[in-house]
Amino acid sequence: MQQNILNQVLNDIDQFNLNDPNKQFDELGSEHAKEFLYGKRMSNCLHEFMDAPPVELQIAARAQHIGRWLSLRSDYPEGKAGYLKWRTDLGKKHAELCADIMRKRDLGENLIDATCSLLRKEKLKRNPLTQALEDVICLVFLKYYFIDFANKHQHEKVIDIVQKTWAKMSPEGQKAALALDLSDQALSLVQQALA
Repeated sequence: MQQNILNQVLNDIDQFNLNDPNKQFDELGSEHAKEFLYGKRMSNCLHEFMDAPPVELQIAARAQHIGRWLSLRSDYPEGKAGYLKWRTDLGKKHAELCADIMRKRDLGENLIDATCSLLRKEKLKRNPLTQALEDVICLVFLKYYFIDFANKHQHEKVIDIVQKTWAKMSPEGQKAALALDLSDQALSLVQQALA
């Protein structure tokens, strides 16, 4: 695929995510639409994690949270079953929104199907690209969102989440996570979870 077409698709995803009414500050203190910023962080982290990632993985990384504000966790029942249903539905919604963008750019159905499969997290642990996407998701969480999460939840829950996050990652992902420049607080929590 030509780089300019890929750039157009990534830009279309960014334009969609700029509609997110939720705002978040980046490391420099600039305010952005929350999922727009998340998409940029996913892309940056992907390129740090993998040399020359395939096109479908580049698109899936950018679209990982496309339109997430349209499907609220609060619309689903409390508890694990409600959470899992919400996550499954989100994957389907992200895939649908991304497929629409890709079709408008006349991309082939094989590429669209491959990208959507990644967004739905199909064949995790069996498809290396799905696993790479999961690794990048975990790395972005640890690098940018972990401390905010940790400060809002009880210690036991934080340790449990780190352990679950670690279990989702490949050995390469775990190695990349240990190489992150984490704060002392974040590093301490990760070390406790892995002890």
